[in-house]
Amino acid sequence: MITNDDMSGVFQALAHESRRKILDMLKAKPGCSVGELAKGFDVSRIAVMNHLAVLEKAGLVVSEKQGRTRRLYLNAVPIRQIQERWLDGYSETFAGKLTSIKTLAEQAARKRDEDDE
Repeated sequence: MITNDDMSGVFQALAHESRRKILDMLKAKPGCSVGELAKGFDVSRIAVMNHLAVLEKAGLVVSEKQGRTRRLYLNAVPIRQIQERWLDGYSETFAGKLTSIKTLAEQAARKRDEDDE
């Protein structure tokens, strides 16, 4: 279960465009190194490492040491936990409303067809 503090960290991490770009890059190329990742930005490697620290603290990036290289991977679990907590509950409500609308539309169509006969 994700706590409110955990969620705040995830939202804070996702709030910055560069951090979202890092996550996109890691999704496209799991296991890339910090150096490879830094090539995609017009900022210093230190700036990229600072963004990575925020993402790791939020649990969105996992790193694995291979010799002298750090391999980076996206961890989408915190985002999924937020989705389950917030969005899935709302989607159930709307799914129920859509079912009601569908039923009403079908009833209206049947009534119209009966009236046309």
